[in-house]
Amino acid sequence: MASFRIRHYQDQDFEAVRALFARGILEHAPAGFRHILRSARVRLALLAVFVAARAAAGSWVLGLGAVALALVLLWVMVRSLSAEYVRDALGTDLCDVPGTYLRPNHCFWVAEEGGTVVGMVAVVLAGAGELELKRMSVSREHRGRGLARALCREVLSFARARGFGAVVLSTSMVQVAAQRLYEGQGFRRVGSSYPSLLGTLLNFQIFHYRCDLGDGTK
Repeated sequence: MASFRIRHYQDQDFEAVRALFARGILEHAPAGFRHILRSARVRLALLAVFVAARAAAGSWVLGLGAVALALVLLWVMVRSLSAEYVRDALGTDLCDVPGTYLRPNHCFWVAEEGGTVVGMVAVVLAGAGELELKRMSVSREHRGRGLARALCREVLSFARARGFGAVVLSTSMVQVAAQRLYEGQGFRRVGSSYPSLLGTLLNFQIFHYRCDLGDGTK
């Protein structure tokens, strides 16, 4: 039986939810890096770097060194996508959780175990008849126990109880476990976008999902 408890956000949770969110996002940077390396465009670019350096320096070693340097720069660029997203969240809604989420048709929940915040999720008004699920995160040590599923269901129950017709959300292309979770709860992918120019260059996409709840009254 699950030992965690889901409750509404309280002021003393401020630092815990910010740290949990930041860790959850930054830990996906390696998966994003591996995704980028599988891109044919990136592999061709690395090959071009090697050939150019090899031709210019006349040395295989320097050619390989140039590729290694390019990989380091690529890693920095990929991680900067995650870091920029974290900075934006911590400087906006997660800087003022009560002002953003503790008002009508908005909410913020935390999952607590043994007095420690181990999960979180929020919901905001997204448009006519829709709510948006945001800031879903579960600590690595507490995954695989149904916590994220319970948090997702909390959001869907909240939306149904208030007569909303749909819940929407966005997640990155490398968050495969999250995609499976949402699809298992009735969400379907409805589109994709790039978070920035750098995201476009790296072919790093954000997937958009929607869960229709039936005939809402909102």
